[in-house]
Amino acid sequence: MPELPEMENYKIRLEDKLLQQVITDVQINREKSINLQPELFKNTVHRQKVVMIIRRGKQLLFHLENGYVLLVHLMLGGWMFFGSESEKPKRTIQVSLSFGEEHLYFIGLRLGYLHLLSQKEVEEKLAHLGPEPLDTDFSLNKFLLRIKTKHGRLKTALLDQEFIAGIGNCYSAEICFQAAINPIKNIDEITTESATKLYQSMLLVLKNAIKHGGYMGNPVHHGDTVTGRYNQQCQVYDREGQSCLRCGAIIVQTVISSRKTFFCPNCQT
Repeated sequence: MPELPEMENYKIRLEDKLLQQVITDVQINREKSINLQPELFKNTVHRQKVVMIIRRGKQLLFHLENGYVLLVHLMLGGWMFFGSESEKPKRTIQVSLSFGEEHLYFIGLRLGYLHLLSQKEVEEKLAHLGPEPLDTDFSLNKFLLRIKTKHGRLKTALLDQEFIAGIGNCYSAEICFQAAINPIKNIDEITTESATKLYQSMLLVLKNAIKHGGYMGNPVHHGDTVTGRYNQQCQVYDREGQSCLRCGAIIVQTVISSRKTFFCPNCQT
């Protein structure tokens, strides 16, 4: 499932392609992927200019000239591709937005969705989300105060979008590894020193993942050589049975909150 770095990568790649461009056509092949009647959806979006693209947590928001917002949550299996008809992947397209001869294809929206919302509806829909971990005003002190309010296992807290927005299964594992903390550990047992290291690791891992295009490999457009490069840099995620790159012990997998969790039992203590 795309997490903060993947959606930020989409934002960076698509800003260059879509900002100030006009939507010339809309194709809806699966009505369940949208939230309005198809004709109303099309009529509201058609001939509108994309004036801004914003990421919030794991969602991407395309702000239109008429004040409406297209909010996409890709969920499990969803992805986007921008290009011409001849370049599009040989996959089922649920929704597409045309910009002249090029199109933004929404693929794999079985659990994910593309909703057309007013500004007020967007605020209501995203009101539950916690702070953005990479916002400049989300300081170490704010993080330490926030983590003191949490209980239970560390992994579960990092997955909680009301605690911090945008972190999911992959990066919670990578952040805990970088901080040398076991994700199974109870938050009440984490010292201020360890919590500080966790905060620093969170910034380091997320920024590095954005720089290298996230861990999911489907290109955003033809000639995209950046997207997915972080997959080769994952230290523990999806590396069960392989040697730890820090100490040489064997990476193990367990399940926490119904999610697969990867860690090194030797150096994450």
